[in-house]
Amino acid sequence: MESIDLCWRFVATICFLRRATRSSLIAAALLLVCLAPASQGKTRKNVLMINEVGYSHPGPVLVTNMILVALHSDPRFDVEFQWENLDAADISDDSRNKLRDSVIEKYRNSKLDLIVLVGPDPLRFLSEPSKNFYIDVPVVFCCSVPGQVAPRTADPRSTGSWLQLDPAKTLDAALRLLPDTRRLFVVAGQSQYDRGLTALVKAGLNSYQTRLDVTYLTDLPMNELLEELRHLPNRSIVIFVSFFKDVQGRSFMNANEALPLITAASRVPVFGVSDTYLGRGVVGGFTVSFEEQGKIAARNVLEILGGKPPQDIPVVYGHGAYLFDWHELRRWKLDQRKLPSGSTVLFREATLWERHKWTVLTGLLILVSLSLVTMYLLFEQKQLKAARVTQEQLSGRLINAQEAERSRLASEIHDDFSQRLALLALGLGTAAKIIPESPQEANHQLEELSNEAGNIGRDLHTLSHRLHSSTLKSLGLVAGVSAFCKEFSATHKIRIDFTPDATPKSVNPDVALCIFRIVQECLRNTSKHSGASCAHINLKVVDSTIHLAVSDDGVGFNPKDLKQNEGLGVRSMAERAHLLGGRFEIRSEAGKGTIVDVRLPLHPQSSALTA
Repeated sequence: MESIDLCWRFVATICFLRRATRSSLIAAALLLVCLAPASQGKTRKNVLMINEVGYSHPGPVLVTNMILVALHSDPRFDVEFQWENLDAADISDDSRNKLRDSVIEKYRNSKLDLIVLVGPDPLRFLSEPSKNFYIDVPVVFCCSVPGQVAPRTADPRSTGSWLQLDPAKTLDAALRLLPDTRRLFVVAGQSQYDRGLTALVKAGLNSYQTRLDVTYLTDLPMNELLEELRHLPNRSIVIFVSFFKDVQGRSFMNANEALPLITAASRVPVFGVSDTYLGRGVVGGFTVSFEEQGKIAARNVLEILGGKPPQDIPVVYGHGAYLFDWHELRRWKLDQRKLPSGSTVLFREATLWERHKWTVLTGLLILVSLSLVTMYLLFEQKQLKAARVTQEQLSGRLINAQEAERSRLASEIHDDFSQRLALLALGLGTAAKIIPESPQEANHQLEELSNEAGNIGRDLHTLSHRLHSSTLKSLGLVAGVSAFCKEFSATHKIRIDFTPDATPKSVNPDVALCIFRIVQECLRNTSKHSGASCAHINLKVVDSTIHLAVSDDGVGFNPKDLKQNEGLGVRSMAERAHLLGGRFEIRSEAGKGTIVDVRLPLHPQSSALTA
């Protein structure tokens, strides 16, 4: 029996927590417990905890830690916490009575608000009503198995929880993993605690006596026990119960000392009945949960310190859990798929994929991104190359068209106008000679020559108008298109209906020129290719867009053929529209005529067009 200050308990706890679940969280909480000063405004409470075994044993320490964390995280209380350790795993009745009396005497003058009893021996203090064990102080008990302590222990001032020990479920789980098992060896020590727990295990496994050859290795010195474990027969398993003392009276720390020796020596898998055995060489099993005992005890402690009577808090049975060690399953080559439903596998190491999946995924994402960027750049390069080829082709065609147009104009001027002017000059010379001789004949020739001069002037005007419309420049878009339509209709014998719908007189020069050239090209194509007798031109303004539609009733064509054999005229119309930020579209169908649809902004940003 001893009293330990809180910081020493913290140091001992860290030693245990090196192998305990959630150790970092508990260690951090206990550090705050040790270092945090008392807060003002909290209710002062005195709590005494009496433990079965010392702070070197993981189960009671885990429970104590959880209670400490709960108390010091509750803003209502400032707790003075006392801890008495009985080291009573194997103790005689006389020694127990002396311990009990010394504890009572030590805290006789202390005002206790709550007592926490951890383990069966501390709980037996309540079974002696003749000894006034702080009869006015509420009690919370935990970490005992029904059967270790008489039922009369419970009284109105106490509440708590029992451990749920079910060795049959541990054996069933072992047989699922190792169905060929023929022999079972149960290992336990000879302390009073060991013997009491072994009796409960033997009762739980009694029904398996007819199915398995069950041997209890409980009365051997440690060295002989280890040697026995090294030579166990095949198709055997071991269940470890508890080992605080061997038959020769040598004491051991159960989970921290005896269990690692036993699991290291055994040539067959070892299963266990406590969650504190995991990580020390046991495969696992249906385990009692000291962690859950700690949660229940912490909740009960807070409720009682908050004013709730113990008799209003029901005594509960803690739930067991199927827990298994991933390393031991691998060591014995056991199939995890055969584990009972709801099993938890602890200490699982991350696979290569789990350790590096985010690195791999990030790398793949970068590779995919780079691939997409590369594909985009290649596509853009291909598009740029195609645009350059198209531009070169268009430039060549424009140069050829320009040269052809110059050749046509030169030919027309030379072959037509030059000859006609020469004949006109010759006629004038002839008329001049015959004036004295025959004035009447001279007047007649002069009259014909005057008419011819007028025809030459009109033809020159027509040629000039084809090159650039003076009407468009002087009178505006509507007048220019209208004049051209009348002239074209008269020349090519095609009826043209021109409908200007609310089109302003003044239109941006670039837009006006673009529309005029498109109308020219459309009507030329109608005359050359469609065989139409009538064409319709509609010009209107909607919002800030001017809309031109040129349609005919000709033979039409398949637009797919146009893409393969696109002429310079169609390309020039489309380019004019696109340069001004507009849209150009041709719709046609064989036997149903053609529609050219153009939409241009009234105020374009670009002004790159020339005649």
